[in-house]
Amino acid sequence: MLSFEALQVLDAIERKGSFAAAAESLNRAPSSLSYQVQKLEDELGLVIFDRSGHRATFTDAGHLLVERGRLLLNAADEMIADAASLAHGWELEIRLAYDGLFKSAFFFPLIERLANKSSTRLKLSEEILAGCWESLAQDRADVLIAPIPASVPQGIKVQPLGEMSAYWVATPDHPIHKEARPVDPDIRAGYRGVAVADTARGMQPITYNVLEDQPRLTVSSMHDKYQAILAGQGIGTLPWFWIQDDLKAGRLKLLKGSTPFELKMGLAWKRNRMGNAKSWLVRQVPKLLAPYLQAGDIPIDTP
Repeated sequence: MLSFEALQVLDAIERKGSFAAAAESLNRAPSSLSYQVQKLEDELGLVIFDRSGHRATFTDAGHLLVERGRLLLNAADEMIADAASLAHGWELEIRLAYDGLFKSAFFFPLIERLANKSSTRLKLSEEILAGCWESLAQDRADVLIAPIPASVPQGIKVQPLGEMSAYWVATPDHPIHKEARPVDPDIRAGYRGVAVADTARGMQPITYNVLEDQPRLTVSSMHDKYQAILAGQGIGTLPWFWIQDDLKAGRLKLLKGSTPFELKMGLAWKRNRMGNAKSWLVRQVPKLLAPYLQAGDIPIDTP
């Protein structure tokens, strides 16, 4: 019968290179390992070691047992860790959804911080516009970071985080800069706008700052929108932390008369399920995002 103990013995022999070294690492006598391997070969009807040479070496069947056995050993370790986490109130997985206005890298510090607290797995997902709130409503996310809507669904707690400032930009050679009032809607309507597709699957999608009859390029992420504007494919609004380096370097230029487009951001979660990982995220996220959420105009030095 193939047991976890037998798999651990095979794993140790392969890692240590010999029965003697494996026995020492397992605090057992080499003879007991030899006996267990021989018994396993008899029970399975397999030759796990080729003993024809000076040293016993794994056969192909033996290598297969080691490789597949490690998958089982790892799965067992994960199962034990998950059970221990649940026993202490930590979820197996916590899903953090964020509006694409934020950069995914902002949330990377959470990975190690959470790992130091528990074995809860962190899942990050970018959502756009109505798709943000749909992900929370349909339980695709446990915690959400997004612009606060006019009305919040019942049963959802929203904690204000601050305001995000976004600006109209285009490449310096874009023809819109020749206009006297480039941010006026009737002027913008004549130039291609770059927008990010709403990720809502069932809810009514929404848009910001895109006019009905305006030529439009729609992309799938905020990073793609940023790259498209940087490549001169259109105009659009971007948060200050996406563009400040490009403005300073002259790769992008503010549209004349552009004032900050302010979005009130919030942290949201369902009230009815509060595990340790969710509570931990609710405490960590405001501190993490504080440098990127400020009310009012953000001073940007441009050439």
